[in-house]
Amino acid sequence: MSFWNNRNAFVTGATGFVGAHVARMLVEREARVVCLQRDSVRASSLDLFDLRRRVTVINGAVEDFALMERVLNEYEIESVFHLAAQAIVGAANRSPLSTFETNIRGTYSLLEACRQTKAVARVVVASSDKAYGTHEHLPYTEEYQLNGLFPYDASKVCTDVLARSYAHAYKLPVAVTRFANIYGPGDLNLSRIIPGTVVSVLRDEAPIIRSDGTPVREFVYVDDVARGYLLLAERIEEARGEAFNFGTNQPVQMLELVRRIIEIAGRAGRLEPKVMLQTRIAGEIDAQYLSAEKAEARLGWRAEVGLDEGLKWTIEWYREHQDEVR
Repeated sequence: MSFWNNRNAFVTGATGFVGAHVARMLVEREARVVCLQRDSVRASSLDLFDLRRRVTVINGAVEDFALMERVLNEYEIESVFHLAAQAIVGAANRSPLSTFETNIRGTYSLLEACRQTKAVARVVVASSDKAYGTHEHLPYTEEYQLNGLFPYDASKVCTDVLARSYAHAYKLPVAVTRFANIYGPGDLNLSRIIPGTVVSVLRDEAPIIRSDGTPVREFVYVDDVARGYLLLAERIEEARGEAFNFGTNQPVQMLELVRRIIEIAGRAGRLEPKVMLQTRIAGEIDAQYLSAEKAEARLGWRAEVGLDEGLKWTIEWYREHQDEVR
């Protein structure tokens, strides 16, 4: 029997890409899932996976402390997965206050509600590799200082520290994830490089790289991500108050990534990426990738899906859902 069978779980950010996959995996493992929805949109990742009829959806904002406290108590929530965030870096730079409201105030409102609710036994909070900021030596390990200074990065630093503060000050059973860039089926944010490139290529349009193509990043497939969230929650007693990196140890340059997508999609020789800039974007970090040794040693987690395999599955999904992704 699954660990999650008949357990009550609350997923914030469940209408988003990663949150929907966490909700999906919980449903598949027979948990009773409550999802928080901030806005009613035309289509969400939750709808793409036909999950809405299989979960309970609550409308509201994670910043609303009274609502968070009511949901946790009314639905007797045992497990909380906090993924709600304004996750678009460009939007954070343009509008930092709304990002700070959601990512920082939302985090401490939910954590305080968890502290006040006796039934909550495990909380997993999403930080990011972006919280590390710039470091001379890579890969990032969990001992590295959190140097994120741009608005989105700084909001994740605060999220990260707040979660660990509640663990240490109040013994709240909470742990933190720091994932590399996440990709896979169901991502409707086409400003991200993988879904944007895949959709362009499937339309026989040359994909655009909004940099000089030289930055190096790491990408982890969303099924590995969802599995990591659930595994960390299951091991919360031994992980409380700690942060864990989750990555693939397969960093890739952006230009190479786009070319691999073109090849896997069967468009090699027909399409070439358009590199928009000849020089690096001011302030952009050259390289970001993680060491996941701690997650493997302590949790038994490692990425199971390689980049080429994950890209193949992702391309197949977008090919089958072209009418739903615009």
